[in-house]
Amino acid sequence: MKDLKYLMGYTLPLVAIVGLAAKGAWSFGTPMVAFIVIPVLELLLPQNAANLDPKEAAGMEKNPLFDWFLYLNIPLIFGIIGYYLWWVYSQEPSSYELVGNTLSVGIALGSNGINVAHELGHRQNWWERMMGKLLLLPSLYMHFYIDHNFGHHLTVATPDDPSSARYNQSLYAFWVQAVFGEYLNAWRLQKQLLSRDSSPFISLKNDMLWFSL
Repeated sequence: MKDLKYLMGYTLPLVAIVGLAAKGAWSFGTPMVAFIVIPVLELLLPQNAANLDPKEAAGMEKNPLFDWFLYLNIPLIFGIIGYYLWWVYSQEPSSYELVGNTLSVGIALGSNGINVAHELGHRQNWWERMMGKLLLLPSLYMHFYIDHNFGHHLTVATPDDPSSARYNQSLYAFWVQAVFGEYLNAWRLQKQLLSRDSSPFISLKNDMLWFSL
């Protein structure tokens, strides 16, 4: 039962669903929870810095429950996208409801789309990596797979890594660097991967071309 605490990872997308259903002030529920409620709770609740012992960690790695916690994000994320599109075109929302629910859905796509895709992108099974790519699709952030797996892990904390913040860099400058730098870096890395495989740039193996369709 104690493992069910990890269901808290579904908090933000579930709040986004509530916002779409309840409308009104609930439309801003996800930004409120993500940027106010959760940070305040982290400040007030006691911290637990203990790590799992090796035996317990090994047991959890073999527990399929945690894999399913990841896999379930795929129908959840695509379900939210479908619900949002239906809501926009059928409910005639007010301007502030549209802004609130757009922010809410975007936050859900980041928290349970990009974050979970990050984990699945490191898996050994091809179908789990494919799931990771699917979770990047709604955010139009497919290039993250190439930049992160073939670039970031080799150049992390160096000037060559757009995902590593510079010393004393502002949040906004880092955002520009990361978003645009990762995209451009993914193209550069893709070209290197194709050259290594003796494949032409215009090729079915060029994932960046597929990602850009």
